[in-house]
Amino acid sequence: MMNKKGLAILLRSKMRPLSPVSKVTQLQHAPLDGKIPADQNAAVKTPRDFGQVRESMHSVISMNKKEILDTALNDFSEGYFSLSQENRHKLLLILAREYDLNRTKVRDLMKQYVGLEIPSGDETDEHGHEIESQLSAFYRIERNLRHALKPMYETLFERLNTHPGGLKFLATVRADILSIIADENIASVRALDSYLKEKLITWLSPANLELYQITWDDPASLLEKIVAYEAVHPISNLIDLKRRLGLGRRCFGYIHPSIPGEPLIFIEVALMKNIASSIQEVLWHDPPTPEGEATTALFYSISSTQPGLAGINLGKFLIKRVIYLVKKDMPNIYNFATLSPIPGFMQWLLSKLASSERSGPIFCENILKPEEERALMDACMDSTTGKNGMEVLLLLLTSTNHEWTQSDRLTTLLEPILLRLCARYLTLEKKRGKALDSVANFHLQNGAMIGRLNWMADRSEKGLSQSGGIMVNYIYSLDNIEDYAQGYFSTGHIQVSSDFHHHIEREIKIQ
Repeated sequence: MMNKKGLAILLRSKMRPLSPVSKVTQLQHAPLDGKIPADQNAAVKTPRDFGQVRESMHSVISMNKKEILDTALNDFSEGYFSLSQENRHKLLLILAREYDLNRTKVRDLMKQYVGLEIPSGDETDEHGHEIESQLSAFYRIERNLRHALKPMYETLFERLNTHPGGLKFLATVRADILSIIADENIASVRALDSYLKEKLITWLSPANLELYQITWDDPASLLEKIVAYEAVHPISNLIDLKRRLGLGRRCFGYIHPSIPGEPLIFIEVALMKNIASSIQEVLWHDPPTPEGEATTALFYSISSTQPGLAGINLGKFLIKRVIYLVKKDMPNIYNFATLSPIPGFMQWLLSKLASSERSGPIFCENILKPEEERALMDACMDSTTGKNGMEVLLLLLTSTNHEWTQSDRLTTLLEPILLRLCARYLTLEKKRGKALDSVANFHLQNGAMIGRLNWMADRSEKGLSQSGGIMVNYIYSLDNIEDYAQGYFSTGHIQVSSDFHHHIEREIKIQ
């Protein structure tokens, strides 16, 4: 018989779609103070007049500090959530353009500042009175400049942040700002986003966050959020959820006091004897490794619950805090590694392969080695219409239902090719000086090293579509890592294991 907790999670999961986007939409309809009025549903379903919401936003910004703001803040938040997405964007454009800083005032102050003459040490008496008198003008204009360089929408952000529920509301607002930027490059909106992001980074510093271990004993409302927001390896059922929170597993999240009961980000950890080479080893169905025998803490999933916090690296601090806590509580754990997806690899590879069809052999880069091309042409001579190795590989990788994975002959043939190209993708392909792959960039910027590529580590539809089933271990500690005892090499600014290095040693110069 199912207990009340399991039933509650199941019912909520069925009532609410488990996609992060739809989940965020539903959670946004709570008022700032956390209280749910009897007529809330009616208020949310009936869009408010755009002019009224705009006026309530202006009231929040223009009221002086002595006035009561609670009513105005709640009125604005409820009105904002009632708007259509189009009207939200319209309101944010007004906020970005009409509540920016006063540049006329800034320019006048700068002219005054430039016109001041810097006092010389020769123009003072022994007590420095003359210099102090002259410097007072500098201090006054500098103070006025600091004030003038603050946009008016700062008042809105500051007042929301100190109001119950306001921080979560600001994260929602930023998610809407990011959606505008994704559709259109507007300088004033980018400035609005940059300013709000800087504020959120300050307010969400690790000192303001609580590291919380999430267990099966937590309320169903919290566990439901773990199910809803798990972004890497979806939780399939209650047994799967209970397993991830049980023996041999840990789940930690960062919780902010103003958003209780909902982690901003959470990480799932498996305690194992060795660094796993496939997700099947982690999402086990057999009894787990006894915790006393475990030597490895494997991070296999990290998920954010707030799209509006994109670009705010809470994960960096979370991983380091978890490593410190696990080290302290379990001295037998000395390996800290990930088993990570490579979400952009197949997209990058298919684009490279498709370029051979668009550009022809003269202008496109042939990413295959001569021996790899010969092997592909020989193996698929009778089964594909590809004119060269690049076309053959493209046809294989885009086959229906990933048919190539059902053939031992093809998987054996493609393994060294795809591993080599994946190694190149992770270490050599860059965007603005950073790793092209988003997950790789996250871990490498956090100081991790690339340990090992794992063939057919994720045979799920998602894993095969993203990376041909390949996963990678990033290493967060070098102490006593027996798997990589031969040492580490430096590839540019990226450190890699000897196991990984042989995949790309012919393409790079060892530094």
